[in-house]
Amino acid sequence: MNNYVIEAKGLTKQYKLYNKPVDRLKEALHFSNKIYHKKFTALDHLDFQVNRGECLGIIGKNGSGKSTLLKMITGVLTPTSGSLHVEGSISALLELGAGFNPDLTGLENIYLNGTIMGFSRDEMQLKLDEILEFADIGEFIYQPVKTYSSGMFVRLAFAVAINVDPDILIVDEALSVGDLRFQQKCYRKIDELKQTKTILFVTHDMSVINKYCDRVVWINEGKLVEEGSPRDISKKYQAFMIGANYKKLDLSELSDSGEEFTGSSKAHLVDSLQGNLDMMGDEKAVITGISMFEANGQDKVTLVEAEQEVEVLIRLDIYEIIDYPIVGFSMKDRLGNIIVQTNNYILGDELESLQPGESYVFSFGFRFPSLNHGSYTISPAIASGTQQEHKQHSWVHDALVVEVLPLGYESVSGILCLKDVSFSAIV
Repeated sequence: MNNYVIEAKGLTKQYKLYNKPVDRLKEALHFSNKIYHKKFTALDHLDFQVNRGECLGIIGKNGSGKSTLLKMITGVLTPTSGSLHVEGSISALLELGAGFNPDLTGLENIYLNGTIMGFSRDEMQLKLDEILEFADIGEFIYQPVKTYSSGMFVRLAFAVAINVDPDILIVDEALSVGDLRFQQKCYRKIDELKQTKTILFVTHDMSVINKYCDRVVWINEGKLVEEGSPRDISKKYQAFMIGANYKKLDLSELSDSGEEFTGSSKAHLVDSLQGNLDMMGDEKAVITGISMFEANGQDKVTLVEAEQEVEVLIRLDIYEIIDYPIVGFSMKDRLGNIIVQTNNYILGDELESLQPGESYVFSFGFRFPSLNHGSYTISPAIASGTQQEHKQHSWVHDALVVEVLPLGYESVSGILCLKDVSFSAIV
C-alpha cells in the first residue's frame, strides 16, 4: 500500500483561447461549425506523487504550469483529463491575498478563511491569538485588507495558513514578499512543520529548494522534465535557465598535453579534474583542472584553516576564441548555498582574448574566509561578456572539496565566524 497524499496520473489541463470575447458567444450558440478558439495546454499528461511527510519543491520557468498544477491540487481548477487524488486538508498560500475579501477587515477574513477550511467561528476563536501573534500587524487587523501593503497581506495570509492545522501546506512564491525578519520567521516555522506535515514549495530560489526540500519536480511547458534530489535537479535547472548544456563530465575526453605553463612556477602542478563531476556550458572552453596551494609555496592543500593565505589555480583548454573572458569560482557549503564568489571581472582585471588550441592557468590568491569547521566545495567557471550579461562556457560543480579545520575553540553556529569584533563591558 502506497503512502501518497497526492497522486497525479496523466493530468492534463487545456484552455480555449479566443481572440475576441464575442467569439466565445458565437461558438456557444452554434451559429456554424466554425471553431473560434485555439487550444492551450497548460499541463500535458503529468504523472507524479507526493509522499506523506515529504517537502516537495516544484520548479520551472514562468508559464511552465506550476500555478495551474497548484490550483488543481487545491480544487480551484478541474482536470481536462487524467486523474488527481489528494488525501487530507490543504492550506495554500498562492497568489497574494487569494481567498481574502478586500472589503472585509483582517479579523473578518480570518473567520472567513476558517469557514472555508471547515472550522466554526468558535474553533477559529481558539486559534486567533496564535494567528495574531504570528502576523504581528497590530491595529491593522481591524482595517479592511484592501488598505494593507503586500507585506502585511502575506503576514496575515501565512499566519492563517499555518494555524488551521493543514495536512498539506502549499507555498507559492509568497514568501518573497515582506521583510527579511518575517521571511526568516516563516522559514523557521516551515522547519517546524516539516516534522509533521506535507509541504509543497514553489520558488525560483534554488538555495531555498536545496535547504528545505527532500525532492524536486521540474516542470516545463506543462510536462514533467525530471524529478530527483534538489542538488542534482537544481544544477540542471540552472543550466537550462541560462541556455547552457548540462552533462556529466567525461574525464577521459579532457586533453592532457603535459606542456609547461610559464605564468606560474606551480602551474604545471595543477591536478586534473577527478570523479564524476557535473558540468554545464557550451564547451567553447573547458575547465580541465583545479588545485589549491599554500601561498608562497608549492604544497597543495585541501585541509585549511580559516584566514590562511592560499592560492587557487584553475586550468582550462580553449576550443574557440573567447573574447572578454571571465574566469572565477564559487565556494559553496554542504547544502549547495553559495558563500562567496569572485572572478577577474569583479576584480577589475581585464583579460585578453583567449585563443583556440591553447591551455591557460589562472591564479587567485586570497585569505581563506573565516568559515566554521566543515566541508566546502569550490566550483570553477569560465564565461565571456560582463557580470550581468554573459555566456557560460564551462562551469564545473564542486570540482574541489576543501575541509576547514576547527578554529582552536568550540565551534559556533552559522557559516562564518565573526572574529574581528571589539568587545567591552559598559558599566
